Amino acid sequence: MTALAQNNGNDRAAPRLTEDSMVKDGLENGKYLSFMIKHEPYGMDILAIKEIIEYAHVTRVPRVPATIRGVINLRGNVVPVIDLAERIGLGTQPVSRRACIVVTEVRASDEVLDVGVVVDSVNAVLDIVREDVEPAPAFGSTIPVDYIQGMGRLGKEFIVLLEMKKILDMDELARLDLTQHAGVAGGR
Repeated sequence: MTALAQNNGNDRAAPRLTEDSMVKDGLENGKYLSFMIKHEPYGMDILAIKEIIEYAHVTRVPRVPATIRGVINLRGNVVPVIDLAERIGLGTQPVSRRACIVVTEVRASDEVLDVGVVVDSVNAVLDIVREDVEPAPAFGSTIPVDYIQGMGRLGKEFIVLLEMKKILDMDELARLDLTQHAGVAGGR
């Protein structure tokens, strides 16, 4: 992993957090990047992050789902940019002047791809020990439960820790693309 650089209604039961799943999901690390989406704090495992860049021009790509904002040129590489709020079911939000793109590495088949996710702003790196991570509630969340790694306790409050491997599952994103194209082809 490269160093961090900053340039300016699912009703299924919540998964149980076991020691094996904590190691597999990265909860052993205990370091999370906190960021804001629609005025609410969220977090992601810092090991999932390659770098953080200032939101700059994102080139729209025709006929892609609303979840995909477009692509950026990152040191000569084409990097898709996902609207994280839209992807987790919160709807899209205009880009603010503090918006950032968090670049992550995603495994798709036999290759590793860089994928950026748009967040409203980046807050801090938090230390959350595994004893302070509770399972996601099975009710009351507008975010699908399998997109939540757990609820990190920060004093008397919680921060939703997102499961980026699931959110950025390339097979699932490809199915979204096929579904949208089928709707367009079907006369929608």
